[in-house]
Amino acid sequence: MADEDYDDMDMGYEDEPLEPEIEEGAEEDVDNNKNDDVAGDAIDTEDKEEEQPVERPRKTSKYMTKYERARILGTRAVQISMNAPVMVELEGETDPLEIAMKELRERKIPFTIRRYLPDGSYEDWGVDELIVEDSWKRQVGV
Repeated sequence: MADEDYDDMDMGYEDEPLEPEIEEGAEEDVDNNKNDDVAGDAIDTEDKEEEQPVERPRKTSKYMTKYERARILGTRAVQISMNAPVMVELEGETDPLEIAMKELRERKIPFTIRRYLPDGSYEDWGVDELIVEDSWKRQVGV
């Protein structure tokens, strides 16, 4: 079909009602009326975003649990095996789990642990903030 044929065909769009056109001045007046009352609040929200979160005293223990340790080591070992950058100097280690353990010992793992509390709130701890006990050292007697 040529372009001329499209002009002759009835596409059915003429029967649909047209959307009402909005006058240019009417739209601006509506926006201005709404913003008059809120003008001072917009400035206040910018200040609130810049504020740092308030550090409250923490309720949970400063010791890393064995479950957190296992999860962190496993997750970091998977990342290292997928060629993530290593945060420590390697001395011949090739096993991703060994590298992850070395990073944990040197507190170089860039993770944050979120501990949920019974009331629904939570506490965020950095791996470098927590005390890590190597339970396997106590079992072996090292």
